[in-house]
Amino acid sequence: MLQEWKHLGFVHWRYDAEVVQALLPHGLTVDVFGGHAWVGLIGFSMQNVRTTGGHGAGYLSNFPEINVRTYVIDPDGRRDVWFFSLDINRYAPVLVAQKLFGLPYRWGKCSVTKSGESWVYEARRRSPKRERTRFAITPGAAIASGEETSLELFLTARWGMSTSWRGRLYHGSVDHPAWPLQRASLTELDDGLVVAAGLPAPSTEPLVHYSDGVPVKIGRLRCSG
Repeated sequence: MLQEWKHLGFVHWRYDAEVVQALLPHGLTVDVFGGHAWVGLIGFSMQNVRTTGGHGAGYLSNFPEINVRTYVIDPDGRRDVWFFSLDINRYAPVLVAQKLFGLPYRWGKCSVTKSGESWVYEARRRSPKRERTRFAITPGAAIASGEETSLELFLTARWGMSTSWRGRLYHGSVDHPAWPLQRASLTELDDGLVVAAGLPAPSTEPLVHYSDGVPVKIGRLRCSG
């Protein structure tokens, strides 16, 4: 599939590696930086979803997404993203992703909006417990290419994802240019999605970024290990 990810807000917190590892399936190892795992709350607008042959999906081609994720090493040594949850406002993709790919999509209200100088990301699940999030970030100074810190690259230079389906681990490639990143400030946070993933509430200051976005190509899922 081809798609575009626009108006991304990245909010990351440090966690004890053992806490995150306990939530991962067998075969995945939590990836650490500075001895810590990192958990992200990421919001963005997914646009122009289509096949590699150029066939669009109509109503399903554009929608907002908010995901909770961490970073892992798969059995083949690839440094992947692991999703605890992905919230969107389109029901059909939720069913397909859950049933065919083992991806933990959730259905409910979801939006990405501009308010003054800030971007606001909101989601409220329809079931089972109607968990919700709302956070806002204000973009700041752009980071010149090549001037990202090692931690910023650790969190954003990920070219694949892992998922677990029917007891097996799978890897999918996620190809896109390097993020055009801006450092940002978190101006509002009322989140229940991180805790809903089974994690303790964040207890550290977040690291916050914004990106205008990138074009993305998602590859087929293939067995790991």
